[in-house]
Amino acid sequence: MHAATRSGAGGAGRRAAMSKWPGALLSAALAGLASAPASAIAGDGRLLATGGVSMIEGSSGGGIVPWATLSGYGTRDELGSVLFATHVDSGDYRLDVQGAALTVGNRLELSLARQRLDLGTLQDRLGLPWNALGQEVFGAKLRVYGDLVYGHAPQVSVGVQYKRLRDGTLPLAIGARDDHGTDVYVSASRLFLQAAGGYQLLLNGTLRATRANQTGLLGFGGDRRNAHRLVGEASAAIVLSPAWVVGVEYRDKPDNLGFAREQAWADAFVAWFPSKHVSLAAAWAELGDIATLTDQRGPYLSLQVAF
Repeated sequence: MHAATRSGAGGAGRRAAMSKWPGALLSAALAGLASAPASAIAGDGRLLATGGVSMIEGSSGGGIVPWATLSGYGTRDELGSVLFATHVDSGDYRLDVQGAALTVGNRLELSLARQRLDLGTLQDRLGLPWNALGQEVFGAKLRVYGDLVYGHAPQVSVGVQYKRLRDGTLPLAIGARDDHGTDVYVSASRLFLQAAGGYQLLLNGTLRATRANQTGLLGFGGDRRNAHRLVGEASAAIVLSPAWVVGVEYRDKPDNLGFAREQAWADAFVAWFPSKHVSLAAAWAELGDIATLTDQRGPYLSLQVAF
């Protein structure tokens, strides 16, 4: 699918309308939460840390991989909600993400993430008129089978992430076919209570269909490939104590742009859950080459507040 030609007024109008979606969605989610009776707000029914943290695209999971888990701690008769902020510094780039998620009845998760990638070194080196790229991600995830802890089957969820750049001029100029796109994924997660030397072990596998370049920040599709590609993602984590979790993640990615080749991502993380209301995750991320700048790696820090 090739990028459509946009008139200046029409494109600007659509971008202006899209820019209002994040605030509208977040306001609606929080309004729904505020109007819910106190008994419907997430209580103590689920184990600490079983909601995961908020990944960079807003879904429940690790830092870079969505899990089958759902945000918050609400049970089947409750609502769970989270707000989060994430910062990643690779040396040449800085990524800042803010977002929110609402889970209904431990069945359906709705999420929103607003991303800003500071171009830093790339802007200076190429003399670009842009200092940052921005993207909104609207997500939905449905738990369809199994349970994270109980029973014989892992928890399985299917999810969708609709992504749209706030300004697609630069990605389209370097070969991307579109400034918006949709990822579809299925995740399976299981928490083994007595596994790794007596510690709890969480394993997750995700299969994603995507056209996104660098998760969408460099547009969708390209001169090398435009169709959706199936990519694999995985996470493994050990629960050292009820409040401390350590783990690793891997995320394969498509390689659509001849101008900017793309590698898989990986990270090693530690997450602290002092209570069900607050979590802090820190990681070291290996991000490969991004838009011609090689060997991007650095710290990742994310704060999540749950209600």
